[in-house]
Amino acid sequence: MKTFHNPLHALHQGREEMFRGRMVPCHEVPARLDYVLAELQRRSQGELFTPEVDDAALDAAIARVHAERYTRFLAGAWDEWVAMDPANAQRDALPSVWPLPNRHGFRNDVLPANFAARLGLFSFDSGSPLMAGTWAAARMGAACAVAATRSVLAGDRAAFALTRPPGHHAGPDFFGGYCFLNNAAIAAQALRDAGMTRVAVLDVDYHHGNGTQTIFYERADVLTVSIHGDPSTEYPFFLGHADERGDGAGVGFNLNLPLPRGTGFKDWCAALERALDAVEAFDAQALVVPMGLDTFEGDPISGFTLGSGDYDTVGRMLAAAGLPTVFTFEGGYAVAEVGTNAVNLLEGFCRSA
Repeated sequence: MKTFHNPLHALHQGREEMFRGRMVPCHEVPARLDYVLAELQRRSQGELFTPEVDDAALDAAIARVHAERYTRFLAGAWDEWVAMDPANAQRDALPSVWPLPNRHGFRNDVLPANFAARLGLFSFDSGSPLMAGTWAAARMGAACAVAATRSVLAGDRAAFALTRPPGHHAGPDFFGGYCFLNNAAIAAQALRDAGMTRVAVLDVDYHHGNGTQTIFYERADVLTVSIHGDPSTEYPFFLGHADERGDGAGVGFNLNLPLPRGTGFKDWCAALERALDAVEAFDAQALVVPMGLDTFEGDPISGFTLGSGDYDTVGRMLAAAGLPTVFTFEGGYAVAEVGTNAVNLLEGFCRSA
């Protein structure tokens, strides 16, 4: 399996985040990727690459998923932040004000001139700090997703986009959950654009992939499936319920499998079996797996109880789908263990595939 890793990821290194009403050191840190990369070098699953995607092709792939006014804002946000006050160069930008949904009379169609208002317009939480290197790191992450997709389209059984910041919480025009560009959605759309008529996204992160669901919610050509903590108690709270099945042409093509905090591997596996049955019934031609490892029993911000050895089984179960597969690196905040857990999953997949 080829791994495409992001050489610019450490440019995005937040100082603090707002977490459940208080400022804390960021959970999403560069060491997450570094531990995975080190474990891949120790237990190689294939060759390591940096992505080679030309600017025009990368911009086009991003534009197929994200709104232009959103990406234009992200590209210039840091310069605007510092221009407001030179002292801002020493602190990250965090949103502090948001429009409520349109039914409450708040408008989001008019782009505010005020930077703080636009920062809030394009976000859904205050836990995703934006800094000088955020756009460069996120954009190179999208390049990893495109390169991994090209590898699979060229005939490889699977490829891994190893990048941060993660992506599955980012929607067509919003960031949050540490995510700015949705790498899994970019990969799924690139597979569609290359001629695959049915693509499935199977999200195994502890937190619901609300961005991915939003992007594809009204479409029948991309099946979105997510196994995650019950949103009645778990972030991102406002999406991820079992009754969200899609809208319009997309009705029946979104499957949420929420599980209670404390769920163990046996019950989690049963949900994965349901998810894989849905992928098979959809007759998918390719699979994208937002690979979150925050289902681990030692994760500091999650609540499932999978052990490190369980991820080998997860990899084998995903391989049994028999589909060309793109993996994107998502959550996993037990930093010292995330490398072992990631490579266990990939190793299980490669051995079975």
